[in-house]
Amino acid sequence: MKEKILIVDDEERMRKLIGAYLKKEGYEIIEAENGLEALSLCKSERIHLIILDVMMPVMDGWTVCKELRKNSNVPIIFLTAKGEDEDVLLGFELGTDHYMTKPFDIRLLIAKIKSLMNRVYYSEPQIKKKLYFDGLCIDELSHKVTIDDVVINLSPKEYDLLLYFVANNGIVLTREKILDYIWGIDFFGDFRTIDSHIKRLREKLGDKAYLITTIRGVGYKFEDKDER
Repeated sequence: MKEKILIVDDEERMRKLIGAYLKKEGYEIIEAENGLEALSLCKSERIHLIILDVMMPVMDGWTVCKELRKNSNVPIIFLTAKGEDEDVLLGFELGTDHYMTKPFDIRLLIAKIKSLMNRVYYSEPQIKKKLYFDGLCIDELSHKVTIDDVVINLSPKEYDLLLYFVANNGIVLTREKILDYIWGIDFFGDFRTIDSHIKRLREKLGDKAYLITTIRGVGYKFEDKDER
C-alpha cells in the first residue's frame, strides 16, 4: 500500500508542484486548500504525513497542528514563508517535526519526507520490549506510551526524546547531545527547540514529569531507580 501524503496549501500551484514530485517517488497524494478541509480529510483518510502551510484562509496551519496533536501523532512538516525564529519555535512548540521556509529546495523537502517516513514507519529498535518506570510504560514494538494504563499521544519527536532519555537513564544529557541525536547535526534551530519539546513532553507525562529533571546550565536527565 502506498503511503498517503496530505498537502495543505491555499496555493494550487504549490500543491501541484509538490504533488508532482512526490508522485514520482511513489507516494499517494491528497490535497486540501485550507485547514478546515485538512482536518476533515484526516478524519476520513489514513494519512501518513502532512505538509502544512501556515498562512491559509478559513483555518491557519498553527490551528490545524494544534488540533491534530490533541489525538494524533502523524508526522507534520510546516512549509511557510514565515521564517523568523519565533515562528519556527512556535511551530515546534505546537508539535511539528520539521519546518521549511519558502522558497525551498524541493530535493531537500523530498529528502526530509523520506527520512521522516523511514524513521516513523520502518525503523525498528534492535530490542523490542516494554519499559516500565513507576507507572510509565513504553512499548517499543507498537510505539505506544501509557501512564497507569492510559495511552498518551506523543508526536514522533516527543517519542524519540522519551526513548533517548530512558536509554540513558541516570545520565546527564547536554542540550548539544540531544540536538545532535534527535534533530541531526545539520539542523539549523537552537536550544529553545529542545526546551519547548521537553516542556510539551513533561506536560503530557503529567504527574510523571518528575522523571525528567533539568540540570541547570547543562541539560536534562531522566532518572528512575525502580526500572523493571
